[in-house]
Amino acid sequence: MSETPSRELVEPSGEETEFVFFSGKGGVGKSTVSCATAQWLAGEGYDTLLVTTDPAPNLGDIFDQSIGHSVTAIDGIENLSAMEIDPDRAAEEYRQETLEPMRALLDEEQLQTVEEQLNSPCVEEIAAFDKFVEFMDEPEHDVIVFDTAPTGHTIRLMELPSSWNAELEEGGATCIGPAASMEDQKAQYENAMETLEGDRSSFVFVGKPEESAIEEIERSAGELADLGIGTDLLVVNGHLPEAVCEDPFFESKREDEQEVIEYVREAFDDRPVATYPLRPGEITGSALLADVAAALYEGAEPEIDVESATETDAAAAAGSPDTMTDTEAVMEQLRPLEDTRYLFFTGKGGVGKSTIAATAATALAGDGQETLIVTTDPAAHLKDVFGAEVGHEPTPITDGLDAARIDQEKALEEYKERTLAQVEQSYEGDDLEEAKAQVMEELESPCAEEMAALEKFVDYVEVEGYDTVVFDTAPTGHTLRLLELPSDWKGFMDLGSLTKEASESGERYDRVIETMRDPEKSSFVFVMNPEYTPMMEAYRAAEDLRDQVGIETSLVAVNYLLPEEYGDNAFFESRRRQQTEYLERIEDRFEVPMLLAPLQQEEPTGLDDLRSFGAEMLDRPEAKPQMEIQ
Repeated sequence: MSETPSRELVEPSGEETEFVFFSGKGGVGKSTVSCATAQWLAGEGYDTLLVTTDPAPNLGDIFDQSIGHSVTAIDGIENLSAMEIDPDRAAEEYRQETLEPMRALLDEEQLQTVEEQLNSPCVEEIAAFDKFVEFMDEPEHDVIVFDTAPTGHTIRLMELPSSWNAELEEGGATCIGPAASMEDQKAQYENAMETLEGDRSSFVFVGKPEESAIEEIERSAGELADLGIGTDLLVVNGHLPEAVCEDPFFESKREDEQEVIEYVREAFDDRPVATYPLRPGEITGSALLADVAAALYEGAEPEIDVESATETDAAAAAGSPDTMTDTEAVMEQLRPLEDTRYLFFTGKGGVGKSTIAATAATALAGDGQETLIVTTDPAAHLKDVFGAEVGHEPTPITDGLDAARIDQEKALEEYKERTLAQVEQSYEGDDLEEAKAQVMEELESPCAEEMAALEKFVDYVEVEGYDTVVFDTAPTGHTLRLLELPSDWKGFMDLGSLTKEASESGERYDRVIETMRDPEKSSFVFVMNPEYTPMMEAYRAAEDLRDQVGIETSLVAVNYLLPEEYGDNAFFESRRRQQTEYLERIEDRFEVPMLLAPLQQEEPTGLDDLRSFGAEMLDRPEAKPQMEIQ
């Protein structure tokens, strides 16, 4: 039985509306925990609203009813309503609310300029936060549960540096729209920040019992702490039940998970930690949600079906996913043609993206391709995957393979130095001092961090001397749209445009985008688990890349497929059938070759493990068995 955190952490304690924020990467069960909490609070008699900003919302699936972009009462559960905020609709509503009062004051050319400013990718984040602010201002509910808390990046947008006040007063542009539209919202945002930092708000992180997931939580919790927002509760979700681990493969995996859980308890020893086990199927319906809440808030022991498998051989075979990769089709998308091939591996945290990317890079280097792998992951997992130091500049790993990690702080420092140097070359006298003052203000924006990382990323797209460049954490549609912003608006985002090098910089961005759009030169690979949320988030991101940027998905990599030779009981047979169903849905949605990766006893680390894992995925003769049982 898990330690039971005090129910007061999520229950309202006063007459004012209180807020519970759940944060975590896609596929960790965050929505499930949010729904279970909201249903439990409603059952305790609190008028509860559940709100999600997840781009692949599944509240409707969990409660088995349609919800959508408006507050909807949940059938059969008194005191509970929910809303699935549509990010696109929220962004469009934000744009229209901003534009409407200006239509009578501005001519067509001026309106067009404002519309261009409102095409900033930051507007999507601010629009979602705007919805948070709306609900935080209204007193109609006792408690509001938010599925997907605002990130540190979004919150920093709300903490615009004080020096930006001058920009607001002058009617200039900010990274989230024209200054005139920000002035009216400034007081609202300040009140929202006070609420987030105060006793009326609780922050809960949800993660899987995996080292990478916990490292991400530690990083995010530290980022929020720097903003004055504490973490109140951690939920480690989806650990293997002891009773179903009947062979050495799953016994070993469970031991590793328990070590991670123990680490979490020690690392967050001043905060409560709750756990909930993996179930044989997806958690939907009020009964299973009640089981989750009882375990988290009442100390109850979950009941898991651990009976031996009784399916016939035919039924069991039907439930086992086909884990054979079409090697020829996959390698066609990975190997370079005449020019350098750029491979972009993207996916949500916890899906094994870094491992898959590193395995592909190792396999290509083994085939004689001069290969560089670059990560923008702030958690820097490549060091752990390769078992070697990976620096800000390319670091040799083995013959034919280099690795690099884009260090955000170093990239930002380089960007600041380069930008200020360009300003000094472009201006003189009073103009120089004025330009430097403006640039210094803008360099404190969160957007500057994004632009700095983007500049370093562009450097690596243009790097010479490699047959293949592999990117771990491909730039999202959000980041890529920075490259496509209209020139006037890019002038604010690209601080280099304050200098005489702006035109050259714009041409450079155009070349990079064209390279990424060219299927002869670039391949985009979405990594996911065979589960609903990772699949839908990847699908939405792929659609965004295609519609917004003109980039097509080349491959999907499906990770953590259950091995057939282990887990011979009803629990794992049920999980296999679920994976088979999602493999079929992934194939139907993406219609591209699939790189299929079986679950490993331990995460591959070091070149030998990566070579073996790659051979197993690509069905090559040098593949080794997953484990040797003495």
